[in-house]
Amino acid sequence: MNVAAPATIWDRTRLGITIGSVVLIFLAAIEALAVTTVMPIVSDDLNGEALFAVAFSGTLATGVIGMVAAGAWSDRTGPRVPLYTSVVLFTIGLVVSGFAPDMYTFIAGRLIQGLGAGGQTVALYVVVARVYPPELHGRIFAAFAAAWVVPSMIGPFLAVAEFLHWRWAFLGVAVLTVLAFVLVVVRLRKVSLDAAEYAADPASGDADPAVGAPVPSGARIGVRLLLAVIVAVSAVAVGFAAEAPPAVGWPAALAAVVILGFAIVRLLPTGTLRARRGLPSVILMRGLAAGSFFAAEAYVPKLLMNRFDFSPTIAGLALTVAALAWSAASAVQGRHGDRLGSTRIVSISLPLLLAAVLGMLVVSATGQMPWLAVIVWGFAGAGMGLLYPRLTVLTLAYSTPANEGFNSSALSISDSTGSAVTIAIAGLVYLAFPLAGSGFPGVYLFTGALLVISLIPGLRLGDGSR
Repeated sequence: MNVAAPATIWDRTRLGITIGSVVLIFLAAIEALAVTTVMPIVSDDLNGEALFAVAFSGTLATGVIGMVAAGAWSDRTGPRVPLYTSVVLFTIGLVVSGFAPDMYTFIAGRLIQGLGAGGQTVALYVVVARVYPPELHGRIFAAFAAAWVVPSMIGPFLAVAEFLHWRWAFLGVAVLTVLAFVLVVVRLRKVSLDAAEYAADPASGDADPAVGAPVPSGARIGVRLLLAVIVAVSAVAVGFAAEAPPAVGWPAALAAVVILGFAIVRLLPTGTLRARRGLPSVILMRGLAAGSFFAAEAYVPKLLMNRFDFSPTIAGLALTVAALAWSAASAVQGRHGDRLGSTRIVSISLPLLLAAVLGMLVVSATGQMPWLAVIVWGFAGAGMGLLYPRLTVLTLAYSTPANEGFNSSALSISDSTGSAVTIAIAGLVYLAFPLAGSGFPGVYLFTGALLVISLIPGLRLGDGSR
């Protein structure tokens, strides 16, 4: 008697979608990570030093708009057209930036890239929910996480590859994105992704708002998009506040955060900011964890270069170690996440993240043992590798076909907004609170405090049962 082989993400029916989706994530990672090393060259070449920060914050901000639009669109019509549109926008933005004759044109391209990257992420999450059975969600998200490893490894080295013109960091990715896009389009044509074919119980319009939201009307989508614009503008304002004197910057940042808080609450499941048990805590945990990690990581190479005279390439090894640890931990989560359970994963991942941040605090405060920073930051990567994909799996587990787009966009909005705001506030802390001769200890005290706060939603994640 023949026994059917267990389903995998590499089955013939899913192989093309898996490869294409992973490549799209990989290319988005190249754009997000490698561009960090070439931006100083770009701003110098285009005489745009004053607009250096906007090239980063603007992309992150428009990403929030793309997430909301793709989420609502996917809930109404399925993820196919939102995904195609997002990839096209991402590619157009890369081409505009790659051929930009001045900094203003370059930033315009970056803003378009943000729209595409944000929408692409959400649409791919919905594709996963509709193409892969729940037991494979951990595996495919582990593959997505692994797609970030190579960019994290080669990103630091792009800074010293002088033969590689910075424009190819954009134009080269654009060409590869088109190739990956063609593969995804060909494979998705054979798969049904229509929302109607995944309709939930007609009574789902009365679903618990903690689980998500029913398919919204056009007017409600318009309100969401307006709120997303407010969130994006507020997040950019927090970033600009870091460049102002503390007497002006702190009040401006506080006002922007308050406005952002009022606007974002309707883009997230009910009870998110109160850490309500279940999906709301999952969404809140994603913002706190991502913000803490990326804000702390932003200062790891800077610490090693400023305090210990490491070269950019050697300083970047800390990021490489973290990326490898993230990938390995993601693979563990993909295989054993359900058996470990959410509470156990949090109890492992948060101590790893705290140990890494405290290690960086010791190095920055004492001015000793710089190689300890390279080692301990690997702990942070391992912690995120366990936690990050688990939160995505839980989001889909709490979702229905009618609200997968809303919940996926909420997860991405929390991720991007949490990272943008936390990085901006860390910049204010760095400038305003020098401890032990520098602002680095203040940054790690701040991010460590956020990790402790994240225990509140972390212990309220649940197991994904609706």
